[in-house]
Amino acid sequence: MTKTAALRNILSAPSIARIMGAHSPLSARMASEADFDAIWASGLEISALAGVPDANILSMSQSLQAAADIAAAVDIPVLADCDSGFGNVNNVVDMVQRYERAGIAGVCIEDKQYPKLNSFVEGNQDLAPVRDFTAKIIAATQVRTDPDFVVVARIEALIAGAGMDEALRRAEAYASAGADALLIHSKQSSPDQVCEFRQRFPGEIPLVVVPTTYHTVTAADLEALGFGAVIYANHALRGSIAAMQEVLEQIIQDGTSHHVESRIASLSRVFELQGMGRMLEQQVQFEKLAEARLAELELSGGGL
Repeated sequence: MTKTAALRNILSAPSIARIMGAHSPLSARMASEADFDAIWASGLEISALAGVPDANILSMSQSLQAAADIAAAVDIPVLADCDSGFGNVNNVVDMVQRYERAGIAGVCIEDKQYPKLNSFVEGNQDLAPVRDFTAKIIAATQVRTDPDFVVVARIEALIAGAGMDEALRRAEAYASAGADALLIHSKQSSPDQVCEFRQRFPGEIPLVVVPTTYHTVTAADLEALGFGAVIYANHALRGSIAAMQEVLEQIIQDGTSHHVESRIASLSRVFELQGMGRMLEQQVQFEKLAEARLAELELSGGGL
Protein backbone atom coordinates (compact mmCIF):
# COMPACT_ATOMS: atom_id res chain seq x y z
CA MET A 1 0.00 0.00 0.00
CA THR A 2 1.26 3.48 -0.82
CA LYS A 3 1.76 6.02 1.94
CA THR A 4 -0.96 8.21 0.43
CA ALA A 5 -3.47 5.34 0.51
CA ALA A 6 -2.36 4.47 4.05
CA LEU A 7 -3.03 8.02 5.26
CA ARG A 8 -6.40 8.10 3.55
CA ASN A 9 -7.31 4.75 5.12
CA ILE A 10 -6.37 5.66 8.68
CA LEU A 11 -8.33 8.91 8.50
CA SER A 12 -11.51 7.07 7.53
CA ALA A 13 -11.02 3.95 9.67
CA PRO A 14 -13.46 3.20 12.52
CA SER A 15 -10.72 3.70 15.11
CA ILE A 16 -9.23 7.16 15.58
CA ALA A 17 -5.86 7.85 13.93
CA ARG A 18 -3.17 9.00 16.35
CA ILE A 19 -0.72 11.39 14.68
CA MET A 20 2.43 12.76 16.31
CA GLY A 21 4.17 16.01 15.43
CA ALA A 22 7.80 15.82 14.36
CA HIS A 23 10.53 18.28 13.44
CA SER A 24 13.27 15.94 12.24
CA PRO A 25 13.84 12.43 10.90
CA LEU A 26 15.02 11.43 14.37
CA SER A 27 11.84 12.57 16.13
CA ALA A 28 9.74 10.97 13.38
CA ARG A 29 11.50 7.63 13.86
CA MET A 30 10.85 7.77 17.58
CA ALA A 31 7.15 8.48 16.96
CA SER A 32 7.00 5.55 14.55
CA GLU A 33 8.65 3.29 17.13
CA ALA A 34 6.04 4.42 19.65
CA ASP A 35 3.32 3.11 17.26
CA PHE A 36 1.76 6.37 16.15
CA ASP A 37 -0.21 5.90 12.96
CA ALA A 38 1.24 8.86 11.06
CA ILE A 39 3.53 11.86 11.38
CA TRP A 40 2.55 15.54 11.38
CA ALA A 41 5.42 17.54 9.83
CA SER A 42 4.74 20.39 12.22
CA GLY A 43 5.20 23.97 11.10
CA LEU A 44 5.76 25.05 14.70
CA GLU A 45 8.32 22.34 15.37
CA ILE A 46 10.21 22.82 12.10
CA SER A 47 10.33 26.60 12.67
CA ALA A 48 11.52 26.11 16.23
CA LEU A 49 14.25 23.74 15.07
CA ALA A 50 15.46 26.51 12.75
CA GLY A 51 15.30 28.99 15.66
CA VAL A 52 12.69 31.26 14.06
CA PRO A 53 9.07 32.12 14.94
CA ASP A 54 6.18 30.11 13.51
CA ALA A 55 5.07 33.00 11.29
CA ASN A 56 5.96 31.97 7.72
CA ILE A 57 9.56 33.05 8.25
CA LEU A 58 10.76 29.85 6.60
CA SER A 59 10.18 29.60 2.87
CA MET A 60 8.08 26.91 1.25
CA SER A 61 11.26 25.25 -0.03
CA GLN A 62 12.73 25.11 3.48
CA SER A 63 9.52 23.65 4.91
CA LEU A 64 9.29 21.15 2.06
CA GLN A 65 12.87 19.96 2.55
CA ALA A 66 12.23 19.36 6.25
CA ALA A 67 9.02 17.42 5.52
CA ALA A 68 10.71 15.41 2.76
CA ASP A 69 13.56 14.43 5.08
CA ILE A 70 11.02 13.29 7.67
CA ALA A 71 9.05 11.27 5.11
CA ALA A 72 12.20 9.55 3.85
CA ALA A 73 13.08 8.40 7.37
CA VAL A 74 9.88 6.49 8.23
CA ASP A 75 7.57 3.91 6.71
CA ILE A 76 4.40 5.50 8.07
CA PRO A 77 2.70 8.35 6.17
CA VAL A 78 3.49 12.03 6.72
CA LEU A 79 0.86 14.77 6.72
CA ALA A 80 2.58 18.12 6.21
CA ASP A 81 1.53 21.31 7.95
CA CYS A 82 1.58 23.83 5.09
CA ASP A 83 0.23 26.86 6.96
CA SER A 84 -2.02 28.89 4.65
CA GLY A 85 -0.48 27.48 1.48
CA PHE A 86 2.53 29.84 1.29
CA GLY A 87 0.62 32.44 -0.71
CA ASN A 88 -2.33 32.55 -3.08
CA VAL A 89 -3.97 29.83 -5.14
CA ASN A 90 -1.04 29.72 -7.57
CA ASN A 91 1.34 29.05 -4.70
CA VAL A 92 -0.90 26.21 -3.56
CA VAL A 93 -0.78 24.62 -7.03
CA ASP A 94 3.02 24.64 -6.95
CA MET A 95 3.09 23.50 -3.33
CA VAL A 96 0.89 20.44 -3.90
CA GLN A 97 2.86 19.35 -6.94
CA ARG A 98 6.18 19.67 -5.13
CA TYR A 99 5.04 18.03 -1.88
CA GLU A 100 3.52 15.13 -3.78
CA ARG A 101 6.72 14.56 -5.77
CA ALA A 102 8.70 14.61 -2.51
CA GLY A 103 6.85 11.60 -1.11
CA ILE A 104 4.59 13.41 1.35
CA ALA A 105 1.26 11.60 1.85
CA GLY A 106 -0.86 14.70 2.33
CA VAL A 107 -0.95 18.41 3.09
CA CYS A 108 -2.99 20.53 5.48
CA ILE A 109 -3.68 24.18 4.70
CA GLU A 110 -5.47 26.66 6.94
CA ASP A 111 -7.91 29.42 6.07
CA LYS A 112 -5.94 32.36 7.48
CA GLN A 113 -4.30 35.17 5.58
CA TYR A 114 -0.70 34.78 4.41
CA PRO A 115 1.67 35.25 6.19
CA LYS A 116 0.09 33.38 9.06
CA LEU A 117 0.86 33.60 12.76
CA ASN A 118 0.82 30.60 15.09
CA SER A 119 -2.73 30.07 16.33
CA PHE A 120 -1.76 30.26 20.01
CA VAL A 121 -0.01 33.63 19.73
CA GLU A 122 -1.89 36.87 20.38
CA GLY A 123 -1.83 38.84 17.15
CA ASN A 124 -3.17 38.85 13.62
CA GLN A 125 -5.41 35.82 13.13
CA ASP A 126 -7.40 37.27 10.22
CA LEU A 127 -9.28 34.73 8.14
CA ALA A 128 -9.01 34.49 4.37
CA PRO A 129 -12.22 35.13 2.41
CA VAL A 130 -14.18 31.90 1.97
CA ARG A 131 -14.03 32.21 -1.82
CA ASP A 132 -10.25 32.51 -1.84
CA PHE A 133 -9.68 29.53 0.42
CA THR A 134 -12.27 27.41 -1.38
CA ALA A 135 -10.32 28.09 -4.58
CA LYS A 136 -7.17 26.80 -2.85
CA ILE A 137 -8.90 23.54 -1.90
CA ILE A 138 -10.28 23.05 -5.41
CA ALA A 139 -6.84 23.74 -6.88
CA ALA A 140 -5.09 21.39 -4.46
CA THR A 141 -7.42 18.49 -5.24
CA GLN A 142 -7.36 19.03 -8.99
CA VAL A 143 -3.61 19.32 -9.53
CA ARG A 144 -2.57 16.24 -7.54
CA THR A 145 -1.61 13.31 -9.75
CA ASP A 146 -2.25 10.62 -7.12
CA PRO A 147 -5.96 10.56 -6.24
CA ASP A 148 -5.04 9.21 -2.79
CA PHE A 149 -2.89 12.25 -1.95
CA VAL A 150 -4.75 13.78 1.01
CA VAL A 151 -5.82 17.42 1.21
CA VAL A 152 -6.93 18.58 4.67
CA ALA A 153 -8.68 21.93 5.13
CA ARG A 154 -7.98 23.53 8.49
CA ILE A 155 -10.71 25.79 9.87
CA GLU A 156 -9.47 28.68 12.03
CA ALA A 157 -12.77 30.47 12.63
CA LEU A 158 -12.86 29.51 16.32
CA ILE A 159 -9.24 30.65 16.76
CA ALA A 160 -10.05 33.99 15.12
CA GLY A 161 -13.14 34.52 17.30
CA ALA A 162 -15.51 34.38 14.32
CA GLY A 163 -17.86 31.93 16.05
CA MET A 164 -19.34 28.50 15.53
CA ASP A 165 -21.73 29.44 12.75
CA GLU A 166 -18.86 30.80 10.68
CA ALA A 167 -16.83 27.65 11.35
CA LEU A 168 -19.72 25.49 10.15
CA ARG A 169 -20.29 27.68 7.08
CA ARG A 170 -16.66 27.33 6.11
CA ALA A 171 -16.68 23.59 6.77
CA GLU A 172 -19.57 23.13 4.36
CA ALA A 173 -17.80 25.16 1.67
CA TYR A 174 -14.50 23.31 2.02
CA ALA A 175 -16.15 19.90 2.06
CA SER A 176 -18.06 20.75 -1.10
CA ALA A 177 -14.77 21.91 -2.68
CA GLY A 178 -13.37 18.40 -2.30
CA ALA A 179 -11.36 18.46 0.93
CA ASP A 180 -10.58 14.93 2.10
CA ALA A 181 -10.77 15.89 5.79
CA LEU A 182 -11.43 18.93 7.94
CA LEU A 183 -9.30 20.05 10.87
CA ILE A 184 -11.32 22.07 13.36
CA HIS A 185 -9.01 24.11 15.58
CA SER A 186 -9.71 25.57 19.02
CA LYS A 187 -7.59 27.10 21.77
CA GLN A 188 -10.08 26.69 24.59
CA SER A 189 -9.03 24.74 27.68
CA SER A 190 -11.89 22.27 27.24
CA PRO A 191 -13.02 20.28 24.18
CA ASP A 192 -16.50 21.83 24.30
CA GLN A 193 -16.08 23.86 21.10
CA VAL A 194 -14.84 21.00 18.96
CA CYS A 195 -17.47 18.68 20.43
CA GLU A 196 -20.21 21.15 19.51
CA PHE A 197 -18.77 21.42 16.01
CA ARG A 198 -18.77 17.61 15.70
CA GLN A 199 -22.41 17.44 16.80
CA ARG A 200 -23.57 20.20 14.45
CA PHE A 201 -21.54 19.39 11.34
CA PRO A 202 -23.63 17.07 9.13
CA GLY A 203 -20.85 16.04 6.75
CA GLU A 204 -19.38 12.55 6.70
CA ILE A 205 -15.76 13.38 5.83
CA PRO A 206 -13.19 12.78 8.60
CA LEU A 207 -12.76 15.46 11.25
CA VAL A 208 -9.36 16.09 12.82
CA VAL A 209 -8.59 17.81 16.13
CA VAL A 210 -5.45 19.13 17.82
CA PRO A 211 -5.93 19.03 21.62
CA THR A 212 -2.96 21.21 22.55
CA THR A 213 -4.88 23.30 25.08
CA TYR A 214 -7.69 20.87 25.97
CA HIS A 215 -5.18 18.15 26.80
CA THR A 216 -7.25 16.24 29.36
CA VAL A 217 -9.38 14.69 26.62
CA THR A 218 -8.33 11.18 25.58
CA ALA A 219 -8.11 9.59 22.16
CA ALA A 220 -10.84 7.19 23.28
CA ASP A 221 -13.10 10.14 24.18
CA LEU A 222 -12.54 11.72 20.77
CA GLU A 223 -13.13 8.44 18.97
CA ALA A 224 -16.43 7.99 20.80
CA LEU A 225 -17.47 11.47 19.65
CA GLY A 226 -16.80 10.52 16.04
CA PHE A 227 -13.50 12.25 15.27
CA GLY A 228 -11.28 10.61 12.67
CA ALA A 229 -7.84 11.72 13.88
CA VAL A 230 -6.06 13.44 16.74
CA ILE A 231 -2.80 15.30 16.23
CA TYR A 232 -0.35 15.81 19.09
CA ALA A 233 1.23 18.65 17.19
CA ASN A 234 4.14 19.88 19.30
CA HIS A 235 4.75 17.47 22.17
CA ALA A 236 7.93 15.86 20.85
CA LEU A 237 9.52 19.28 20.52
CA ARG A 238 8.36 20.48 23.94
CA GLY A 239 9.50 17.25 25.55
CA SER A 240 12.95 17.47 23.99
CA ILE A 241 13.35 21.14 24.98
CA ALA A 242 12.51 20.40 28.61
CA ALA A 243 14.86 17.41 28.73
CA MET A 244 17.75 19.24 27.06
CA GLN A 245 17.37 22.27 29.31
CA GLU A 246 17.46 20.10 32.43
CA VAL A 247 20.56 18.21 31.31
CA LEU A 248 22.47 21.30 30.22
CA GLU A 249 21.75 23.15 33.46
CA GLN A 250 22.81 20.11 35.51
CA ILE A 251 26.14 19.80 33.67
CA ILE A 252 27.01 23.48 34.08
CA GLN A 253 26.00 23.36 37.75
CA ASP A 254 27.99 20.21 38.58
CA GLY A 255 30.97 20.77 36.31
CA THR A 256 30.63 17.18 35.11
CA SER A 257 28.24 15.07 33.05
CA HIS A 258 28.46 12.20 35.55
CA HIS A 259 25.17 12.96 37.29
CA VAL A 260 23.10 13.07 34.11
CA GLU A 261 24.39 9.86 32.51
CA SER A 262 21.61 7.76 34.03
CA ARG A 263 18.95 10.10 32.59
CA ILE A 264 20.14 10.47 29.02
CA ALA A 265 20.09 8.08 26.08
CA SER A 266 23.11 5.85 25.63
CA LEU A 267 25.31 6.24 22.58
CA SER A 268 24.13 2.80 21.48
CA ARG A 269 20.56 4.14 21.42
CA VAL A 270 21.68 7.09 19.30
CA PHE A 271 23.43 4.72 16.90
CA GLU A 272 20.29 2.58 16.74
CA LEU A 273 18.12 5.54 15.77
CA GLN A 274 20.70 6.59 13.18
CA GLY A 275 20.58 3.15 11.56
CA MET A 276 24.28 2.54 12.29
CA GLY A 277 23.90 -1.24 12.64
CA ARG A 278 22.01 -1.48 9.37
CA MET A 279 24.69 0.55 7.61
CA LEU A 280 27.52 -1.64 8.89
CA GLU A 281 25.66 -4.83 7.92
CA GLN A 282 25.13 -3.42 4.45
CA GLN A 283 28.81 -2.55 4.17
CA VAL A 284 29.84 -6.12 5.06
CA GLN A 285 27.29 -7.53 2.59
CA PHE A 286 28.62 -5.47 -0.31
CA GLU A 287 32.24 -6.19 0.58
CA LYS A 288 31.51 -9.93 0.53
CA LEU A 289 29.82 -9.58 -2.85
CA ALA A 290 32.89 -7.74 -4.11
CA GLU A 291 35.17 -10.51 -2.83
CA ALA A 292 33.05 -13.17 -4.55
CA ARG A 293 33.07 -11.22 -7.82
CA LEU A 294 36.84 -10.83 -7.72
CA ALA A 295 37.26 -14.53 -6.92
CA GLU A 296 35.22 -15.39 -10.01
CA LEU A 297 37.51 -13.19 -12.11
CA GLU A 298 40.58 -15.00 -10.77
CA LEU A 299 39.09 -18.41 -11.61
CA SER A 300 38.33 -17.30 -15.14
CA GLY A 301 41.89 -16.12 -15.62
CA GLY A 302 40.93 -12.49 -15.77
CA GLY A 303 43.40 -11.46 -13.08
CA LEU A 304 42.93 -8.89 -10.33
